[in-house]
Amino acid sequence: MHRASLALLSTTGMRVLHDGARRRLANAGCQVDGLIVRFDPEMIEETLRSAPSTFTLQARDPAKSLVIGGDHVVFTSVGGPAFASDLQRGRRPGTHHEQAEFLKVVQQLDIVHQEGGGPFEAMDLPPETRHLDLYLSLIRLLDKNWQGVALGRERAHDCIEMAAIALGTDREGLAANPALLTIINTNTPLTLDIPMAEGLIELAEAGQAICVTPFTLAGAMAPATLAGALVLQNAEVLATATLVQLVRPGAPVVYGSFTSNVDMRSGSPAFGTPEYTKAAQASGQLARRYGLPFRSSNTTASNVVDAQAVYESAMSLWGAVMGGANLVNHAAGWLEGGLTGSFEKLVIDAEMLQMVGEWLQPIEISDDAIGLDAIAEVGHGGHFFGSPHTMQRYEHAFYSPLVSDWRNFETWSETGSDDATTRANRIWRRLLDEYEQPALDPAIDDALVEYVAHRKEALG
Repeated sequence: MHRASLALLSTTGMRVLHDGARRRLANAGCQVDGLIVRFDPEMIEETLRSAPSTFTLQARDPAKSLVIGGDHVVFTSVGGPAFASDLQRGRRPGTHHEQAEFLKVVQQLDIVHQEGGGPFEAMDLPPETRHLDLYLSLIRLLDKNWQGVALGRERAHDCIEMAAIALGTDREGLAANPALLTIINTNTPLTLDIPMAEGLIELAEAGQAICVTPFTLAGAMAPATLAGALVLQNAEVLATATLVQLVRPGAPVVYGSFTSNVDMRSGSPAFGTPEYTKAAQASGQLARRYGLPFRSSNTTASNVVDAQAVYESAMSLWGAVMGGANLVNHAAGWLEGGLTGSFEKLVIDAEMLQMVGEWLQPIEISDDAIGLDAIAEVGHGGHFFGSPHTMQRYEHAFYSPLVSDWRNFETWSETGSDDATTRANRIWRRLLDEYEQPALDPAIDDALVEYVAHRKEALG
């Protein structure tokens, strides 16, 4: 796959629609023919050596700063949908108020380490400036790390400036200690468009982290075979990651995988499939070959929070974690193929993430534990069934259990036999009621409000 990807880039090449990006690639020795850029394989391998294998992202609460790479796994909330959904209000276009509600629940869930770049679009705000309101909410409502939006230079510029204000530093300080990670999606097959290239250049120049993620659907915009789709994904990652290093050698870059197949009856994207899981595991091997941190995702094509949503998410999640993902994007809250951010799915996913987190976290197992010796011997000391609380009610510090107490079935039946989605609804509403906004220096808040007002005026 590695050799086939390099051959693809050196012969067919990649369409790069941004003039400045093509100039940088030409100056590095690439052959530019109109919009097509062909890459020298040796130049790619040499250039990527400057990318770090691990890096740290600052958070407003230093205890919640994140290490990306190595043996670390970071779970993020869903980012980017157009719609919001919950049991009471149904599926609808997202609003700024509901966006804030979602962020408050994310703040309460310790297992969600990073916010994913906006849980859904605030469709009640002007598209030209709504990113400013999002950034202000992210900074005010969270003390966790959050993802920036790189759709064009303006949005990328603003997230850099506002992150610097929030952390009491400037661009130079932020470059020395990065705080932002953003997703750069290529347009498969083999195209990097202008808004994505603008965002990439702006953030890479500022020393912030770029996660390059092609969306390669086998049987649609990619070859029908899994191997062919992975070659295309790998080629697009290598070309775009090379551009990142040419913009700023040593800038953090993450290998992103989003390869799956299509539903052969409808042609729509399918998630949580065997193909998706295999692609995640193979992509992890490729990322480690290049010494780059690896990103995968927790996904489902289900339209509602049902059994399909959970089993597809479980398949996606295990494919990501067993593939060695350092960043599991959309780990909590994704629904309907990424069109919807779901409040109930956010809580149900958090429950699964907590179980996976226990499996990843080694624990001590007492000698009298029954049937766990084999688990300990293979190094899975943190397996869910190895935990003492498996034989008790499954309690977490930050939310009540979704699973029922197996010793108290009669009580569970008498109280209404609620299903998991109904209980998740009750949990997120309680978390919202219990939310306390993390402290923010009033001078920093005033500076952010002033910046937003100034930029809204400048953007019209």
